[in-house]
Amino acid sequence: MPSTIDIAIIGAGAAGLAAGIFAAETNPKLSIALLDSAKTIGAKILVSGGGRCNVTNHRLTASDFHGNRKLIDRVLRRFNEQATVRWFDSLGVPLKTEATGKLFPVSNKARTVLDGLLRRCEVLGVSLFTHHLVRGIIREGEEFLIQHSQGTLRAKRVILSTGGRSLPKTGSDGSGWGLAQQLGHTVTATYPALVPLLLEPSFFHTILSGISHEVTLTTTIKGKTFDRSTGSLLWTHFGISGPVVLDASRVWVRAAAQGEAVRLYLHCAPQLSNQDVEKWLMQAASVPGRKLVPTLLSERLPTRVATMLAGIQEPALSDTPVNLLSKEARRNLVQTLTHLVLPVMGSRGWNFAEVTAGGVPLEEISPHSMGSRHMPG
Repeated sequence: MPSTIDIAIIGAGAAGLAAGIFAAETNPKLSIALLDSAKTIGAKILVSGGGRCNVTNHRLTASDFHGNRKLIDRVLRRFNEQATVRWFDSLGVPLKTEATGKLFPVSNKARTVLDGLLRRCEVLGVSLFTHHLVRGIIREGEEFLIQHSQGTLRAKRVILSTGGRSLPKTGSDGSGWGLAQQLGHTVTATYPALVPLLLEPSFFHTILSGISHEVTLTTTIKGKTFDRSTGSLLWTHFGISGPVVLDASRVWVRAAAQGEAVRLYLHCAPQLSNQDVEKWLMQAASVPGRKLVPTLLSERLPTRVATMLAGIQEPALSDTPVNLLSKEARRNLVQTLTHLVLPVMGSRGWNFAEVTAGGVPLEEISPHSMGSRHMPG
């Protein structure tokens, strides 16, 4: 490694590799080096999207993200999803759009994405150095002195792309926040996000483990609604997971960490309002016959879920015909179907979180260059 280079990139994950490629394509004469503490590059890329690595969505807007929407919108406009598709195609990684709107490599292999990034870095002469843990960055005149586990390096420019703390087995340890603070940035409290949630052991989730269905989750803090989202929920042996749970986890985890009164409510028939659910039950009760409550519920819910929700009523409705439901029993059943409190006791933490919430505030970053407002360079 030379003693002085033009650009040092700290962290050789997806962001770091992309930064190196863009910089080298902009000016091929630049000397660029990526420093990473890991033994191998791209561990998080390889596990993303179930090993297939979805790289973007067919439609991205600022409302899909948390934080300063105006700033996020400006960033997205500078490099939108169409530009992302063209860029990956230039790397020899054609993408395909799936029904969910997610874009995956045509090969269905995350390795294709990583190989495309590494191949382009090699062609452009971007150097990669593994086993280089950066411990400090000091501004000295017009340069930065980078202190790492193998010695020191001077650079005219520094790009921090160390990531957060999610999935630490891939090398993410949050050390980049300390480097950002050394350079004058503030770091807000950080929390695991896009993370499965744990339910009280006495709840019925273990019996439903492996079942997935559409629901609406509503998160309230001190009785006020802060988040509501609809999507697929997966019951597991530890609690709940699935896209809708991962989305809801950010608000719940942060509120719980701050000691606020946060609750998560489950609506099992998201296509129906509370009034619609009651109307559905009343209409079913008017039909001749002895259709049981679980049988009716299974018309809109997985059979095991329907049986469970009928069985947890007081008294249990497992063997009760719909047309024999009392007004109070029907009202309680509507409450269970549309406003069931999920006894969340925590999250699965950093080891299972897909991303990190918090960190360097967006207001300290220029949306035009993604550079620091506090430390030019």
